[in-house]
Amino acid sequence: MTEFNVLSDSTPWQTGFKERWRASYESAGLGAAAAERMAGDWCTGNDWTVAEITDAGAHAGYVAVAVTDVNGALAGRMGDLHLDVSHAGRGHERAARDWAEGWCAERGARRLDIRLTEPAGELFDGYRIRGQLRARRVGSAPEPTNGVTGRPMTHAEYPDWLAFEKDAYVGDIVRSGALSPEEAVRKSDRDFAELLPEGLSTPDNTFLVLEAAGERIGTGWLKHGYVPGVSYGYSLHVEEAHRGKGYGRAAMAVGEQATLAAGDSVLMFTVWGGNEVAMNLYTSAGYRIVEESRSVGLPRSAA
Repeated sequence: MTEFNVLSDSTPWQTGFKERWRASYESAGLGAAAAERMAGDWCTGNDWTVAEITDAGAHAGYVAVAVTDVNGALAGRMGDLHLDVSHAGRGHERAARDWAEGWCAERGARRLDIRLTEPAGELFDGYRIRGQLRARRVGSAPEPTNGVTGRPMTHAEYPDWLAFEKDAYVGDIVRSGALSPEEAVRKSDRDFAELLPEGLSTPDNTFLVLEAAGERIGTGWLKHGYVPGVSYGYSLHVEEAHRGKGYGRAAMAVGEQATLAAGDSVLMFTVWGGNEVAMNLYTSAGYRIVEESRSVGLPRSAA
């Protein structure tokens, strides 16, 4: 019989939790310093309620949950669901998932969010994919593909680029189902103000105009040192008139060149849920899933 006991001291869980997340980041290709940083940000930056999972009185694993205000609405989070190997596959996973959903719903949460570092499997099939964090280690500067090159963006080009990127960001958020259009606009304004306080002159950022045969075909924006040794690609955009010509992969090669030029060795992107074209592109280019975010509406009946 599966039982759940909320712990007053979650120290034993916390240690193992961080170790597992750090190992998952390293296995995805991140260096030790980057893996430590990302694991620390996720594992220690949240006020988790942790329940011990027991099987007929014996320790079987842990499940960690929290409920927070997200843009004026309560949302639940499942930070961990871990079964010891000897207790895995006996139905405790499903029981823990249902317990987490119920715990969050009882506290007013209208949805439950999870963050995964391994394939979801059948347990979370009913959860909608909100986004994926993808990464690839760049060993050497790739050769230009399809004649695509990148040049620095000019100050005259920046305002139109910024307006386009903010609108595109809103569209990505809404398409993923994460926020309403109004909430997405507010988030876009906040995030861009925080990320680019000095506009085009913000340090450790590269802004590119992508060209082929002397013609502008798209743009790119990378943040270097996002975590140690990692450049984060906030945007690599190929204009609609130039899509279907292999320029998407070529644009990523330009981003990889910029990553190495800045002294980083890993390039990372987020792809929003609902954008299967980008997911397929990243997979074909060797970008592994580092994290996957999913969510489900609450309350719901146990499947």
